[in-house]
Amino acid sequence: MRSHLLSDATTEQYRSSVAQGVERVAATLAATDRPFTGITPDALAPRVDAIDLDQPLGDTGAALAELDSVYLRDAVYFHHPRYLAHLNCPVAIPAVAAEAVLSAVNSSLDTWDQSAGATLIERRLIDWTAARIGLGPAADGVFTSGGTQSNLQALFLAREEALSRGADPARLRVLASECGHFSVRTSAKLLGLPDDAVVALPCDHDRRMQPEALQRELERCTRDGLTPMAVVATAGTTDFGSIDPLPAVADLCARHGAWLHVDAAYGCGLLVSPTRRHLLDGIEAADSVTVDYHKSFFQPVSSSAVLVRDRDTLRHATHHSDYLNPRRAVAERIPNQVDKSLQTTRRFDALKLWMTLRVMGADGVGSLFDEVLDLAGAAWRVLDADPRFEVVARPTLSTLVFRRMPAGIVAPSAVDRANLHARKALSAAGQGVVAATTVRGSHYLKFTLLNPRTTLADITAVLDLLAEHADRYLDTTTTGEPLVHA
Repeated sequence: MRSHLLSDATTEQYRSSVAQGVERVAATLAATDRPFTGITPDALAPRVDAIDLDQPLGDTGAALAELDSVYLRDAVYFHHPRYLAHLNCPVAIPAVAAEAVLSAVNSSLDTWDQSAGATLIERRLIDWTAARIGLGPAADGVFTSGGTQSNLQALFLAREEALSRGADPARLRVLASECGHFSVRTSAKLLGLPDDAVVALPCDHDRRMQPEALQRELERCTRDGLTPMAVVATAGTTDFGSIDPLPAVADLCARHGAWLHVDAAYGCGLLVSPTRRHLLDGIEAADSVTVDYHKSFFQPVSSSAVLVRDRDTLRHATHHSDYLNPRRAVAERIPNQVDKSLQTTRRFDALKLWMTLRVMGADGVGSLFDEVLDLAGAAWRVLDADPRFEVVARPTLSTLVFRRMPAGIVAPSAVDRANLHARKALSAAGQGVVAATTVRGSHYLKFTLLNPRTTLADITAVLDLLAEHADRYLDTTTTGEPLVHA
């Protein structure tokens, strides 16, 4: 069994095994002509359940062949131009090469004696990102598993800062847009805040936080003896890609002494955009920022970070263990990343972004993001001119929320069912993958565009298919014929 462990004695087996894996994936990608096969959980589960994990195959080639039947054949492929559903991006090849390196070396980014070199690369990328944001010379941060963890750590730091100033834990409040990410509420619960701690602020017609509403709530907190421990602004909401008015929000936070956190998990790609960086104006005033490189930087999952304006606030995440990061390491200036992280063992995910920047450059990454933003604008114009569809809003980033609106008088519930059916039928047929959401209680479809290879022809083809599926559903239910659900 030692022959299966990577070492100086098994490098040839390592080369062969990884090469077989790469060839299998490359062949699958080359032959993939649709984003999804449409397989259902009930159809796939028996294949997985039939595998006896106590009876090894003993051979990488055999295991890869088996993997083809339980995973690769039916995986959802984000690289396909008609995958239009969620915030999943095609990945940069230099980052995939980095995955192979970091997995093989297996550095753990908690202490220097487990990650020499890797620690410095991660710190350099944090400094680079903080400079792109404009946080100033005292900024710092750390890589995380994703936006949810980044938001949690940011709110944890905000809470600890408020408590260090004598705030009553029961009277802490988090003010966030009603269009913001659900992880804000989850984080508040994990942090033990009161059930009413998160105050949802109304959005304007562009799905952005209303500064007037924020001001009223901040003033109410002052009157009622409450502490606004954090205001969470969003730079790229999940459904609409909306960016809150960051300068106005930052000004209000400064006047009321509230911690400003900007969730830029989606919109962080604007940091490298050659044409649209101005959309993030005001983010430089934040106390903390979430970025997800595995969205708009085209990185494999996971690759995220939380940045802070003042590195001293990261002390709240620090615990010194004699066996891992003793206090003397601070005096000896040994850089231990665990001193600032909620995680202990942590992958060297920063290497993926490092390799991408060293091969493609920041402008190269940003130009790809610009391409999908341009595509979203063109797709909006198509939708807005198409009488078959109702589109909710012109995109700021790369999401489009719309629905098929049939001609004539059709009950709202039937319109809802038709759109949901169209989405399922499209996916079941392997013709494309789109997302769904609700707007004012009604069901809508959603394109999330993150693939520069997607064309306007792909968009129009998917729209035609959605309209056909929705109309067929309505025709079938109207005539009373039996309906076969996807």
